[in-house]
Amino acid sequence: MKAYSEIDRNIFRASQRAACSSALTRAIRASRSFAILLVLGFAAASVSAMASTTQKCKSKSKKPAIVMVHGAWADGSSWNDVVSRLQAKGYSVTSVQIPLSSLAEDVAVVRRTLEMQEGPVVLVGHSWGGAVITQAGGDKKVAALVYITAFAPDAGQSVNDLQRDFPAPEYSTILKIDSGGYLHFPQESLPGFFAQDLPIVNARVLAATQKPILASAFDDKVTEAAWHQKPAWYLVTEQDRMIYPKLQRDMAQRISATVRQVRSSHVPFLTHPKETTAIILDAVYDACSRANQ
Repeated sequence: MKAYSEIDRNIFRASQRAACSSALTRAIRASRSFAILLVLGFAAASVSAMASTTQKCKSKSKKPAIVMVHGAWADGSSWNDVVSRLQAKGYSVTSVQIPLSSLAEDVAVVRRTLEMQEGPVVLVGHSWGGAVITQAGGDKKVAALVYITAFAPDAGQSVNDLQRDFPAPEYSTILKIDSGGYLHFPQESLPGFFAQDLPIVNARVLAATQKPILASAFDDKVTEAAWHQKPAWYLVTEQDRMIYPKLQRDMAQRISATVRQVRSSHVPFLTHPKETTAIILDAVYDACSRANQ
């Protein structure tokens, strides 16, 4: 009888071990299934969130308009490649022609353009145009600001004030001033400073079609800085010979901008239109999302 009891105990222990092993296997399988479901659920949620962000811009009534402001020694046509890309995605785009005669007059032109827009606006500025959108961006229609290697002064600051802690740019010594006080870039020099990575044929056209700026405009002070109230994006151009990249990063940090960088000269909308379009769309999608909250 004792032998049988020992056998019975051994059988009982073996069955216990088998039951534990089976339970452990089931637990492992269950945990794996849960982990897979968790990952799939997270992925689905992420995809859904991404889809929802872009889908919110599919309704025409919710799509922000995009208003673009050029800088000095350029004009509204310099945005052409970016404009066509945005239009292909169904957005209403206006490239403003500002007179470059003073901060106040340039801002007035932009404000009249904003009056003509329906719904929210993403306001984009390049170079000097950054000072213009900083002042004009206080308009209630403006949902976001996008600075493309652009000046972002605070209230009480001018563009010249922003550059005071940096060496005078090399190009500043070669500018020519006409009898009306407007600054012209020598055509033979503009490609090397303004657009050194643009094919020379195109850079020469840019030089020939440049729009001069009144010299005193650089001393005009902003009276209100919209970036204090509006979300901002900033595209830093790492090979810029017009605005120091370090100054660009300092301004972007001060205005708490979402920053992207590109290895470009001062004209990324001509040399890197895809990346320029992408940062504008970041601001557009954000505006769409907030408009639907």
